[in-house]
Amino acid sequence: LRTPLAPLPLARFSTPHAPISPLLLAPPTRPLILLLAPPARPQHMSIERTGTTRRYSDIVIHDKTVYLVEVPQDLTADITGQTREVLGRIERLLIEAGSNASRMLQVTLYLSDMADYDDMNAVWDAWVPEGAAPVRACVGVRLANPGYRIEAVVIAARN
Repeated sequence: LRTPLAPLPLARFSTPHAPISPLLLAPPTRPLILLLAPPARPQHMSIERTGTTRRYSDIVIHDKTVYLVEVPQDLTADITGQTREVLGRIERLLIEAGSNASRMLQVTLYLSDMADYDDMNAVWDAWVPEGAAPVRACVGVRLANPGYRIEAVVIAARN
């Protein structure tokens, strides 16, 4: 059987710089029990969406992270033209979201034909700010529209 703990004695002390204050002193044979407040619950971070349709949003922002996907509008352009168009649209969307190309964290590029890799990279390398290249993957896939030669998925930090 456990017996309830008796109240602990109070002692008083004073210093030349502080008034007399009560202190809780635990006898050396008893463990000191501290009651701690529960940890603060995390604040729910808002999600902002721009250009939202039933199927997708142009921009999604969660806390200070920006997410976007871009595809070309000109389906007759070659890979150089489509890459310039997609990167230009990404830059505008990042600025609209309070970010920019130097704040990109991760980019995944999807190419319908990996033979376009070098030409796409020539445009990419000229566009990415020096010293601010994100982690990046480039994958060859069959894209949803046969006219798409490139599709880009971007995650960036917000300013």
